[in-house]
Amino acid sequence: MKIVVQRCKSASVTVEGETVGAIGAGLLLLVGVTHEDTEKDAGWLADKLAGLRVFEDERGKMNLSVTDVGGEVLSVSQFTLYGDCGSGKRPSFTAAARPELAEPLYETFNARLRAKGLRVETGRFGAMMEVSLVNEGPVTLIVDSREK
Repeated sequence: MKIVVQRCKSASVTVEGETVGAIGAGLLLLVGVTHEDTEKDAGWLADKLAGLRVFEDERGKMNLSVTDVGGEVLSVSQFTLYGDCGSGKRPSFTAAARPELAEPLYETFNARLRAKGLRVETGRFGAMMEVSLVNEGPVTLIVDSREK
C-alpha cells in the first residue's frame, strides 16, 4: 500500500455535489492498494500513520503525531497512486489492485485507525471525487508499506 500524507488545517471530499467527508486539522490520506498488499500492510500503515510525528511541538519541531494533537483523518481511496507513466503518454494502472481486493484493505486500514481512537472520515470508494485541502506547511510525504 502507498499513501500520500498531507498535513492539513482542513480537508473535505465531495461526490456529486454532496460532502461525504470533512475534517478540521489533521491528515489527508490518499490511499493506494496494489496486488500484493495484505491486512498486514494495512495494519502496519495504520500504526505508522497514527504515530507519524509531523505536527510541531512548542519549539516548532515536527515532534507530535495526529494522535498527540487530537487531529482528525480524511482517508480517500486513490488507485492512481499505482499509475505507471514510464512508457507512452497514458498511464497504465495494471499495478493497482482490483476493487474486490482494494476496498476491503482500504476499509481494514480505516478501521485500524479508528481503533487507535482517531476520528476518520472517508471518501466514497470507486467514486469520482473532488478533494479540497488547506495543506499546512506545506507538509506532504509518501509512505509505502514496501519500505518497512
